[in-house]
Parts: sequence; structure tokens; C-alpha cells
Amino acid sequence: MFVVTVTFVVKAEHIDEFAPAMIENARASEELEPGCRQFDVCRDPRDPAVTFLYEVYDDAAAFETHKGMAHFKSFDANVTPWLVSKEVKTWALER
Repeated sequence: MFVVTVTFVVKAEHIDEFAPAMIENARASEELEPGCRQFDVCRDPRDPAVTFLYEVYDDAAAFETHKGMAHFKSFDANVTPWLVSKEVKTWALER
């Protein structure tokens, strides 16, 4: 399995609109992408500007498919101006 983690830091004025957009992107990923096995959206309880994603895909190709999906492209274009930062890391699941 191929794991992707993403940490977003959202500008204060966009926190309220980021959360529903992120949740909708996660829902669409799980429903529309056969290679997406898990897509967890986590918010830092001490800092609502920080959101952490834990995504599990069948393989790297499934993640590439995810990045090409219309729902992802729309989400990414909409939220990029709302961000202070975005850090993406990839991992190999060992179990």
C-alpha cells in the first residue's frame, strides 16, 4: 500500500471554508477512486488552521490517478490561495 500524508496550514480568514471543501474532496476520493482505500481528515484541536491528511492508496499509480481527478483538480485550484503552507510526504505501508 502507498500512503500519503499532507499537512496544511490555512490562512485564518479561510479556516471556515477550508474544512467543508477538504471533507468533500475526501468523500469524493473514497467514493470515485477504486484505488483510494482510506482518506482521513484530521484537524489539530489546539490550532484550527492546521489540517492533517492520512491517505492510503493501492499503489503510487492510484495516487497519480487521484491527482488527475476532476474533483481533486477543482479542490486544489480553489484552496491553494487559502494556504500558508502545504507539505506532502509519501510512505510505504509496512504491514
